Amino acid sequence: MESSASGDGSSAADAATAAAAASSSSGPSTSAPAFSAGGVAGPSATHYLAKRVLHGSAVQHVARGRFRSEHLWEIVLCKETSLELVVVGEDGVLQSICEQSTFGIIKDVGVLDWRFKQFGIWPEIEGKEILVLLSDSGKLSLLYFSCQMHRFIAIENIELSKPGNMRDQLGRILAIDHDSAWVAISAYEDAFAFVHVGKSPHVYGPNREIVERANIMHVVYKTSDIRGTVWSMCFMRTRCSMDEYYPVVAMIINRKGSDVNELSVYALAANDGGIQHLSSFSEPGPLALDISEIPQLDGFALLFRAGDILFVDLREPKDICCTIRISITGSLIGGQISVEDSCRGLDVDDDVAACALLELRDSGNNIMMDDNYMAIDGVDNAGSMKSRIICSWSWEPDAVRGRPRLIFCLDDGEFHTLEFNWDIEGVKVLPERVHRGLPCRPLLWMNRGMIAGFVEMGDGMILQLEHGRLVHKSAVQNVGPILDLAIADYHGEKQDQMFSCCGMCPEGSLRVIRNGINVEKLLRTEPIYQGVTGLWTLRMKRTDTYHSFVILAFVEETRVLSVGLSFNDISDAVGFQPDVCTLACGLIADGLLVQIHSKGVKLCLPTTYAHPEGAPLTSPVSVVWYPDVTISVGAVGQNMVAVATSNPCCLYILRVRSLSSFQYELYETQHVQLQYEVSCISIPEEDSKLRTVSSAVGGGDVRKRKGNNLAAKVDVRMFAVIGTHKPSVEVVSLEPEEAFRLLSIGSMSVNNAFGAPISGCIPENVRFVASERFYILAGLRNGMLLRFESDTSKDHYFPGSFYKDSFTPCVNTPLQLIAIRHIGITPVGLVALRDSANADIIVLSDRSWLLHASRHSLAYSSISFLPASHVTPVSSVDCPSGLLFVAENCLHLVEMVHGKRLNAQKFSIGGTPRKVLYHSDSRTLLVMRTGLTGASCSSDIVQIDPNNGILLSRFKCEPGETARCIQIAKIGSEQVLIVGTSKSNDHPMMPNGEAESIKGRLIVLSLDTLGSPRESSSFIPTSNLSSSSHTGSFPEIVGYATEELSSNSMCSSPDDVCYNQIQLEQMTGHLRSLTHVTFAGAVLAVYPYLDRYVLAAAGNTLCVFGFVNENPHRMKKYAVSRTRFTITCLKTYASRIAVGDCRDGLLFYSYNESLRKLELIYADPAQRLVGDVALLNCETAVVSDRCGSISVLSCPRLEVSESPEKNLAVHCSFFMGEIAMSIQKAAFRYRLPIDNETDPVLESAYNCVVASTMLGSVFVLIPLTSEEHYLLQDVQERLSVHQLTAPLLGNDHAEFRRRGIPSGVPSILDGDMLVQFLELTSEQQQTVLDAAPSGKGPPRSISIFQVMRTLERVHYALN
Repeated sequence: MESSASGDGSSAADAATAAAAASSSSGPSTSAPAFSAGGVAGPSATHYLAKRVLHGSAVQHVARGRFRSEHLWEIVLCKETSLELVVVGEDGVLQSICEQSTFGIIKDVGVLDWRFKQFGIWPEIEGKEILVLLSDSGKLSLLYFSCQMHRFIAIENIELSKPGNMRDQLGRILAIDHDSAWVAISAYEDAFAFVHVGKSPHVYGPNREIVERANIMHVVYKTSDIRGTVWSMCFMRTRCSMDEYYPVVAMIINRKGSDVNELSVYALAANDGGIQHLSSFSEPGPLALDISEIPQLDGFALLFRAGDILFVDLREPKDICCTIRISITGSLIGGQISVEDSCRGLDVDDDVAACALLELRDSGNNIMMDDNYMAIDGVDNAGSMKSRIICSWSWEPDAVRGRPRLIFCLDDGEFHTLEFNWDIEGVKVLPERVHRGLPCRPLLWMNRGMIAGFVEMGDGMILQLEHGRLVHKSAVQNVGPILDLAIADYHGEKQDQMFSCCGMCPEGSLRVIRNGINVEKLLRTEPIYQGVTGLWTLRMKRTDTYHSFVILAFVEETRVLSVGLSFNDISDAVGFQPDVCTLACGLIADGLLVQIHSKGVKLCLPTTYAHPEGAPLTSPVSVVWYPDVTISVGAVGQNMVAVATSNPCCLYILRVRSLSSFQYELYETQHVQLQYEVSCISIPEEDSKLRTVSSAVGGGDVRKRKGNNLAAKVDVRMFAVIGTHKPSVEVVSLEPEEAFRLLSIGSMSVNNAFGAPISGCIPENVRFVASERFYILAGLRNGMLLRFESDTSKDHYFPGSFYKDSFTPCVNTPLQLIAIRHIGITPVGLVALRDSANADIIVLSDRSWLLHASRHSLAYSSISFLPASHVTPVSSVDCPSGLLFVAENCLHLVEMVHGKRLNAQKFSIGGTPRKVLYHSDSRTLLVMRTGLTGASCSSDIVQIDPNNGILLSRFKCEPGETARCIQIAKIGSEQVLIVGTSKSNDHPMMPNGEAESIKGRLIVLSLDTLGSPRESSSFIPTSNLSSSSHTGSFPEIVGYATEELSSNSMCSSPDDVCYNQIQLEQMTGHLRSLTHVTFAGAVLAVYPYLDRYVLAAAGNTLCVFGFVNENPHRMKKYAVSRTRFTITCLKTYASRIAVGDCRDGLLFYSYNESLRKLELIYADPAQRLVGDVALLNCETAVVSDRCGSISVLSCPRLEVSESPEKNLAVHCSFFMGEIAMSIQKAAFRYRLPIDNETDPVLESAYNCVVASTMLGSVFVLIPLTSEEHYLLQDVQERLSVHQLTAPLLGNDHAEFRRRGIPSGVPSILDGDMLVQFLELTSEQQQTVLDAAPSGKGPPRSISIFQVMRTLERVHYALN
C-alpha cells in the first residue's frame, strides 16, 4: 500500500516534503483499481525528467594537483560519470569542494603542470594545473578550475576519434611527459598517438582590445600499427638524441594470439614525424601487467608482473635489460619481500594470466564487460589467486633527492614501500611492509605523508605513514554498489530517508541515506520555548575561541544563558534588561556587551559570576542610551552601534568611551533623517574586510592576485549594509567624518515578473560576503533571496567609492541584481556559520538551507533538519562547531560536519546485504544477506532497528542454501515474509541467459512476532526548564542511545564496534518458518499479487500460489507459465504482472482466476537485459537494463487483438551511463510554497521513480506535463551548447543521453543539465535563453520567470 508522508496541509514545508516509497507493512499494493486517467502520471504522461540526487561514490581514477591556486594542493576524484574536487585536512578528513556531472564516461586522467610556463598570456589559468581527461567522447579534454563559477570548465576538447567508444579508437589510456608538453594516448587495441600540447597568448589590437583570445595549440601524431592491446604505458627519459627520437614511450602490449605480454618502446621520429617501434623486451616468467618510470632515476622503470617486480634499464631503448627482480610471491606476514640481483625465469601460470586479464577489465566500457553480466547477482567471493598482484601503486610526491619511494598495495590487502637509493655502487632497493588492510584501487600518495586508498566495493581510507607504519586517519565513505533500496519517512522530521544495501563481502553494509547536509543531533530541550523572536551567541572577547553567552529574545522577555557543560540562566549577572524584547545585541569591545531594544540601547559589563573575566562586582555595570522615538532595528559593530527609528525615519551612530575604571559612556556621534524606513542593518566586522578578502581571492596573496597593496586594503572605509522600505539595499559609510555617505545602492523593482507586492519586497536580512568577488545578500520578507554585485577595477577588490581616498559618487558604482531565487514564503533569515565575511551562510525560511558563499550565483543545499525559525552558531569546548536551532518550540543543539561528502549513516552488517524492506508497523528493516562466513549458514534474513543497528530477530537458511529475494505479503490478517532461495552459492544462470539446474525453495516466514525498536533510540527529555526568566538552569538533555552496531559516518574512528562483536543472544526472537515449497530452479523473484496470491519465479518458470482458507501454513500452486530465459525480477500493480528476464526484456502478464491461467498480454519490442522494473499503473512500467539505460514502456491501449510479440511502446528513454540495480516507485509533493493549491497543472501527488546504481548514484524520475516538457526541452538544448554549461568532456549531449536508444524514441530530459541554469546569474540566464539552437531557426521567446519557477519546483522537491 502506498503511503504519503504529507503532513498538515497548512504547512508550506509539509507540502513539499517527499513521501514514503511504495513499500509498507502489507507490501506493495495490488488491490487498488487502475490508475485514474485524470492523473498526470497516467498512460498519457509520457514526459519525464531524470535528476541525479546523489552522485556516485565509487572512485575509479584519482589525480593530485594545484587546481584552484598555486598554493593549494587538491585531489580530483573521477567517478566515471562525475568529478569531485576535494581537499584533505591536517586531521586526514576528506572535504568536498565541488562536484559536477561530466555528461560522459571518464576513461583516464592526468595533470598538466603549466604553472610556471609563459606567465601573463592566459590569466584565467595562470598559476593553476590543468586536468586532462580521456572519455567516451573520443576527445582529449583539458579542464581548468574556474574560481568564479566554482567548477571545472573545458578550455579545449581535442578530437582524437569519433565517436570514441570503440575498441580500436583512441581514448582508453593516457600518459603525460615530465615537461607537460606531450600526451600519449592509446586505444584498447592497435591504435596509439602522441599529442603535443601548448598554449598561445591573447592577440591584442592597437588599443589593447583582445582581437584573438588565447587558445590551446596541439598537434596529433597517430599510428594503427601496434597490433595488440596496450595494458599500460609511461614516458621515458632516455639517452636518445632529441634530434633523432623524442618523445619515447614504454608500453606493455599483449600481441594478438600471444599468451604473454611484452615490453615495447615506441618513439616519435624527428625527421618525418612518424611513430616508430624501437625495440621489444620479454622476460620469461609471470605475466607483465603495468609499468612506471622511476622518478629522479632517468631511464629506469619498474615492470609490475604477477608475483614480482622487475627493475628495468631503458636508458638505451634499443638495448633493454633487467637488473633486479623483487619477488612478492608467498605470504609476507612477518617477513620482507625478497630482492634478487638477476632475473630468473619462472613458469607462466595460466590462472594468473586469466586473473590479470580480469583485473584489466574496464567496468565503464560495455565492450570490455565480462560475458557473465550477472556476476554481481551471484558469488560473493572470487577464488584466491595463486600469485599475488599489485593492484595499485603511487610515488611519493616530495621524495628526498636521489631516494624516490614507492608505495604499492597487493590484492590481499598488504601495503609495502620500496625505497630506491642511488650511489656510486648502483641502485639499492629497500623494501618495507607498512600495513595490512583491504586491497585498494586506486592509491594516491599525498603530501604530509598521507595516503589515500579507495576500495572498490567498500569504504576507502586516509592513512598516514608514521615511523614505518601506516596509521588510519579517517574513512572515505563509498556507498557503491547500491544493490537495493527502500524509502521510508524519517519519523518526526517530515522528510524521507533511504535504506540501502551497499558494498559486497567483506565490506557489505547497510546505509541510512538522507538528502541534504547532515547534522549530528546532540541535545534537545522540551517544547517550552514558545514565542522566540531572536537568538544570538556572544563571546566575552573577540579573540576568544569559544562563545560565552546565549541570548534568547521573546515577545516581552530576554534571557541570557551561559555556554558550557550546563546552560545556566545568568541574565542578572550579565545586565541585559529582562522585561523587553531584544532587537539585536553584540560585542562592542572586549568585555562590553550591547543590548538593543525598542526603548533604548544598553551597554553592559558582566560580573565574574557570568564570566571569569568579568567585573569583580556584585552587580553588572550598565549604561543606557535612550532616543526620543522608538527603535525599530539595530546592529552592533566594533566600537560602534547603529540603530534606526521608524517615525521619524532616522539612523543613529553610537560609540563608547571609558570614563574611569568600570565606568563607560555610550554617546551619539551622528544621526541622519532618511527618506525611507530602514528594515535591517548589517555591520561587517572591522577586520573581516581585511582578513577574509585575502583568503577569498585564492591563497592569501592579494597583492599578486588582485593588485591590491596593503595600504589599499587598510584604506577601505568602514561601512554598513542596510535594507530599506523603498525597497532597496544600500551600502553607507560609517567613517566619523563622513557618516552615512552613500557608497552604493541596489534597487528592487516592485513591478517585477514575480508580481510580489511592495511589502513582500522589503529586505528582512542583508549580509556582506567576501568571496572571489564581494557581493551583498538580501533575504526578503516574501521568501526570496537576492544577490547584488558591483563592478570593480582589476586592481581593487572593492568599487572605488569604498576607498577613503576616493570621492566616486554612488551612482557610478550601483549594485546590480545578479541572481534571484525563491526560498519559501516566510521571511528569509541569514546567519553565518562563523564570524567571517567569507563563511557559508544558513538561510532560514520554510526550510533550512546552507548557502555556499564561494559559489557562483546563488548555490545552496538543504540541511537535513526540521524547519526552524532561528539559528545561531555556538562553539564550546565540548562542541566546537555547534549550531543551536529553534524548532517546534524546542532548542536543538546539533553539529554540522562542514564539507562532509555524504549524509549517510553506516551499519557494518557482515556479508553482502542484497535486499532490504522497510516494515512500517514495527519501524524496522528486513535485510537479506549472503556471503556470511559462519559455519552454521552462509545466508540469512535479519530484522534490524534502523535507529541503532541492533539485530532483533533472524532466520538462517540451510547450510549451502542462499537467499535470493524477499517480499512482504499479507495473507488474511497475518503478515508474512516470502523468501526465495537457491540450494547453491553458484551463479543461478548460464552466460547465455538460460537457468542453471539448481534447486530452490519458496519459504513463508511469519512477521507477527517481530520485535520493536528499543525505546531508548529516540530523544527523551529528562527534566523541565522553569518558566522563570532569571533563575534555574538549562534543561538536562539526553541524546541518542549508544549504537551497538558500527554507525560510522565519513569521519568515524577505526575502533568503532562492528557487527562481528554483537552476540546473537542479544536478539529478542527468531523469524519463524510457516511453510515452504521446493522448485527445480533457483527462486530469483517473488511478489504478492491481489492480496491473496504470491508469485514466484524459479528459473524461467512463473508460478502463482494461493493460500487455502487464507491459512499461511497451506500453500497451493494455481498456475504456471514459462518464458524463454531466466526471470530476474517481478512487480505487480492491481491485476497486472510485470516480468523481467535476462534476454527478452519486459513482459506483461495477467492472471485469469476462473481459468487459473497466466496469460501473456504485452511484450517488449526489443531484447533487453533487465536490471529492475517498477510498475506505475496497469499500462506503464519503468525498466532499467544492464547497459546503463532506463526506459518508460506502456501499452497503447487496453484491448489488443494482434499477437503480443511487439506491442509495448517505448515512450521515452534515458542513458544514465550507470547500471541501475534497483527501481522503486515513490510519490511526493511537487509544489513550491508559493504555488496555488488549486493550480490544475500542479497535482498534489506525483508518481515518481527512484533508481540506485552500481556506482552508488541515486536518480529520480519526475513526470512532467506537456507544457513543462516543451519549455524545459528548449532550455536544455540551449544549455547543452552554451560555453559554461555544455558537456565537460566534449560529448554531444543529445547523442550521449540517447546512446543505445532506438531511433524515434524521445529522450527523458536531463535534470543535471537543466539545474545548471539555476547556478547562472540573471544576465547569463538571459544569454542562454536568447541563443538559438543551431539549425532550428529563430529561437522562440522564453520567460526566465517561467523557467525558474519550473526548475525551482524540481529543486525544492528533490532537496
